[in-house]
Amino acid sequence: MQLIGAPMSRDTSRTDKGAQAYADLAEVIREIEEKYIGPERGMNTSAERSAGRYLLANALQHGFQCWFDSDPTRPMFQRWLGVKKKLLGDNPDAVYYGAIVDPAGTFRIRGNVHGACYTSFSVETGAQEGHISKGVISTLNDTEFDIAADGSYELIASPEPQPRNWLRLEPNAGSITTRHYWEWSRNVAADPTFEVPLWIEPVEDPGPAAPMDDDAIAAGIQRVINFIRGLTIDFPDLPPEVMPSWVSNVVNEFDNSAYEESNAEIGYAAVDNAYLQARYELRPDQALVMRGRFPRCRFANVVIWNHRLQTPPYRYRDVSINRNQIQYERDGSFKIVIAHRDPGVPNWIDTAGQETGMIFWRFLMPEEPAPPIIAEVVDVDTLSE
Repeated sequence: MQLIGAPMSRDTSRTDKGAQAYADLAEVIREIEEKYIGPERGMNTSAERSAGRYLLANALQHGFQCWFDSDPTRPMFQRWLGVKKKLLGDNPDAVYYGAIVDPAGTFRIRGNVHGACYTSFSVETGAQEGHISKGVISTLNDTEFDIAADGSYELIASPEPQPRNWLRLEPNAGSITTRHYWEWSRNVAADPTFEVPLWIEPVEDPGPAAPMDDDAIAAGIQRVINFIRGLTIDFPDLPPEVMPSWVSNVVNEFDNSAYEESNAEIGYAAVDNAYLQARYELRPDQALVMRGRFPRCRFANVVIWNHRLQTPPYRYRDVSINRNQIQYERDGSFKIVIAHRDPGVPNWIDTAGQETGMIFWRFLMPEEPAPPIIAEVVDVDTLSE
């Protein structure tokens, strides 16, 4: 029985490039399972391997959403991260968008700051054909472009200089990343319906796109393969001596000496941010108490990740804290507690049971060096006494 509209024969389908591309994708997933999700990358427990597979699932999701049918001549901004997709160090107090662009093109970007305390655009180098960014070419933040009284703005992204509001493209540019920060009492990224008004379009109309044919399907799948490999097998495990100086080599302790080091050579980093990072390890009965003061800056928060740079589920727990969420000490300092269960004191960051992970501080456009952050491991039961 032949269904109306169905092909008469499937014999030739195995010669399609798209079929081979899907087979290649399946093979890469198998390779990731065998060579990445295991002891070679520090995944020795079921929980650690689950985190690796969760990363792979999120990378596949992002690859198909943002890279599979990407069209650099007709770019569009898509929300990159959120409660259901976490990659490359997500931030519950931020909304991120990305657009894949032709580095030779000229594009008009329109948007609205929408009440954000910070808005910026970064051009990523090397982020082409599904490959992850190798660094930042240029950045434009909301102090560097014109904003109307209603919060709206218009930028031009192009290789040629523009008189105002110019976002510079270079031949190795591949994508534009946007950042929008809020210091609300509730994390903005916890609302999956929240959207920032944002559009990008080519200045010269390229006309309508053609349907994806066999070649386009195969090329799109290859971009997905490139992306998931870039976040797993090909993602570098850097030795301590080549890590940024703001990354501490000591567990449960911060290196407060060099947090102002430039981030321009780090893919998807914000050059306006000063960072601090440390690894935590806590038994179920332990807590890590962090004490310090905030520098004068536009935005600041601290967040925890697993070792795959992903936050724990944060819609119904606090895995980060910003300046407006903190209850301060009488002298204006803060005391933040990282623990596996409620310590009975304010400013608790909930690990969701992850006994080891990463702590990441952001200080946006600091006007002064951040005072040292002192961390101490204590018995969690002593905190509420």
